[in-house]
Amino acid sequence: MNAVDPRPVYTRATEQAAALIKTVRPEQLTGPTPCTEFDVRTLLSHMVGGTRRIAVVGEGGDGMAVRPFADGVPDDGWTTAYDEVRTRVLKAWENDTRMEAPVRVPWGEVPGRAALSGYVMELVTHTWDLSESLGHPLELDPELADFALTTARRVLPDPQRDADTPFATARTAPEGSDSYGQLAAWLGRGPVSRA
Repeated sequence: MNAVDPRPVYTRATEQAAALIKTVRPEQLTGPTPCTEFDVRTLLSHMVGGTRRIAVVGEGGDGMAVRPFADGVPDDGWTTAYDEVRTRVLKAWENDTRMEAPVRVPWGEVPGRAALSGYVMELVTHTWDLSESLGHPLELDPELADFALTTARRVLPDPQRDADTPFATARTAPEGSDSYGQLAAWLGRGPVSRA
């Protein structure tokens, strides 16, 4: 895994997320998501905030000092907010030295390459969450899910998760699930409850 440069994959993941965020309609913002504690608006806030956090890490700052949610974004401003932070994060990780430099992220101090790989997993997972919430308006890139699933199985090998793990206990993926379905199940997610 150390030989893999996650930057091209992360770039594609941000492009996919940006395209999906553009499809969000105002009436969908209060809808449920697979993250049962988030509605769509809160999920968007977390996607923007989490991207800002890894941008700060890439810039050499303390990402842990950055709240992983975006405050004050108007309902019609999510596309702009994400595009701005997406531009910032890609610039922050351009320098090759960032790949080996130790950085601090929520799961500890790791080389930049491992941190960015973890954020690929996070972003791709939340992109699936958003897609599920919106009724799958766009086809998602299976290669991104493959990368995220490989990362998830490496960094969260135990299907049983404790209260300190930001992902729920793994579920069994339904038979015939694609990579996104397998990723969602490994991270304890399921279909949106629309009760």
